[in-house]
Amino acid sequence: MTWDVLNIIGTIAFAISGAIIAMEENYDIFGISVLGLTTAFGGGMIRNLLIGIPVDTIWTQHYLFEIALLSIIIVYLIPNPVIRYWNKWGTFFDAIGLAAFSIQGANFAVQSGAPLSAVIIASTLTGVGGGLVRDLLAGRKPLIFQSEIYAAWGILTGLLFGLHWVHGTVEIMILFMMIVSLRVISVMYKWSLPKQFKNRTKEKSISISGRHLWR
Repeated sequence: MTWDVLNIIGTIAFAISGAIIAMEENYDIFGISVLGLTTAFGGGMIRNLLIGIPVDTIWTQHYLFEIALLSIIIVYLIPNPVIRYWNKWGTFFDAIGLAAFSIQGANFAVQSGAPLSAVIIASTLTGVGGGLVRDLLAGRKPLIFQSEIYAAWGILTGLLFGLHWVHGTVEIMILFMMIVSLRVISVMYKWSLPKQFKNRTKEKSISISGRHLWR
């Protein structure tokens, strides 16, 4: 039950996220559909490849494709002024998809008996894979390569599952709400991961009495 709910929540959230970005890039209905579907299912396909699940199992989830397409069509039919206002909610939908699919990937890896490292990888790639594919297809800089804290929440999810600190449905729902909240708060307050500091100050030469002073 929990697995199906997370599947549906993540699929809807990422399908909407992909469709909104496609509309921002002025894609046609075909492009909107492709970007929405790849966002919704890209993470699961990457996860399946890495942990040895046949990729074609994704095609057996036909009901999820129907849900994703319905979500994309609804977004497409919403008037543009409403979409512009709704774009402010893009981060929220992305956070929902990230949390739902990270938990799903971690839970699947744990049930498969995978070690901690594999659980973390499965959680992270399932959570961020769809967004990564979406950004690349839309010609945008992927969120996971920016200073924003994005993939870290997938890593945290995998770590908690891999250490067996999350078990029942109630704990999973609490973790889901926590990851969504952390992702939204990190965007609101511009939290970022550390970068290598480089002194880019240009040196200027000033000639005084035949000597050059650098500053």
